[in-house]
Amino acid sequence: MEKIEKRKRGLACLSPERRSEIARMGGKSVPPEKRAFSRNAALAAEAGRIGGSAVPPEHRMFHQDKDLARRAAQASYQRLCGSTHMSPFPHPD
Repeated sequence: MEKIEKRKRGLACLSPERRSEIARMGGKSVPPEKRAFSRNAALAAEAGRIGGSAVPPEHRMFHQDKDLARRAAQASYQRLCGSTHMSPFPHPD
């Protein structure tokens, strides 16, 4: 049986730079004010819960890396409160 050589097709045949350029365009296709999750926080929260429940706990990133979970919580707190100190999420010693 003769082996047929497979050629790359679609995005696979593009250079990494061109793929990156195309990927960056994806976020610009819809203005922020028309994105469903930017207008409806409850919808975004529900989608996150549904997506999160599809992954078993042992495969969730925050379950595996507690330091990552702590840093994400701190960043979220700082972003929401505008504070860089007095975080309610102290580093566990």
